[in-house]
Amino acid sequence: MKGRRVLVTGMGGELGSLVASMVERTEWAGDIMGFDVDPPRRHLTRAEFHRVDPTEHDRIAELIHTFNPHVLLHVGVWEPHARLATTQAEECTELVAKAVFDAAHEVEALETVVVRSGIEIYGPGSYSPDIAVESSPINPNTTYGHMCKVIEDQATELRTARGVNVCTLRLAPVLGAHVPSPLGRILRLPAVPYYGIGNPIFCVVEDHDAATAFMQGAERNADGVVNIVANGAISMLRATSLGKRVPLPSFGPGWWLAKNTAAFAGAPMPDHVADLIQHGRLAASNEAAHLLRFAPRHSTTEVVRWLYEWPSVERIPAKRQVA
Repeated sequence: MKGRRVLVTGMGGELGSLVASMVERTEWAGDIMGFDVDPPRRHLTRAEFHRVDPTEHDRIAELIHTFNPHVLLHVGVWEPHARLATTQAEECTELVAKAVFDAAHEVEALETVVVRSGIEIYGPGSYSPDIAVESSPINPNTTYGHMCKVIEDQATELRTARGVNVCTLRLAPVLGAHVPSPLGRILRLPAVPYYGIGNPIFCVVEDHDAATAFMQGAERNADGVVNIVANGAISMLRATSLGKRVPLPSFGPGWWLAKNTAAFAGAPMPDHVADLIQHGRLAASNEAAHLLRFAPRHSTTEVVRWLYEWPSVERIPAKRQVA
């Protein structure tokens, strides 16, 4: 169906602006609108953007009601210590989700919703060597895992009340050239801390693959839960060796010191990343191929290798100091 109105929440973030740019290039999308607390990270040619604070519940509701979208892409989720510290990330995510889903219950044209979640929702069920799939029980044990559960509960309520299709994408940690990833920052440290003497295994997903999954969910009017994970997995030692980093095994008081040292070096370690580093995190998808007709283009090893090839931020001093 052509001419579908598409709403993208979190349009200012790296993943949200990438999703919006892909929507602009589709043949089926008509008007496109989005909002976020920050402006989009990409140049968008067709989308209408509104800068909105997460606390502005009534304004968010008014924007959604006026736009009356056919498709809602809810990318507006703050991973702790990606763009905001843990407390602020949790608060902003809950405020935006409540405003969005409250309004979505009353939008007449709404047909399809695609929601960002994360494999952190599985908790210990995804510790390596266990591999979580969509049918695995959810048991979040971190702040971000609980944030994802709150969003999924609201999406489920919307599906039940309105009968719309809701596609929930449980993303592995998203890495990309400009993605503000707490895991990515830690892996790029000169010395990478990891817990104890084990060698936990984890998986990730590249940002373009994650954005493509949103597009497939919208285009196919998908309904259900889908893990979005790159093929394969990588161990902490292998990841550090790819980047020619120094592995720093830590435990007991040394683990506490390692986490605080990482934060001092500009790479805070929220509890869901600490959990991954200690235990690993693995997931696979039994649903992506037939529900979304989606397969990731890049493997976990490729994405981690590229992580070290992406240029770091270089601070260039001013040629002339000004007051």
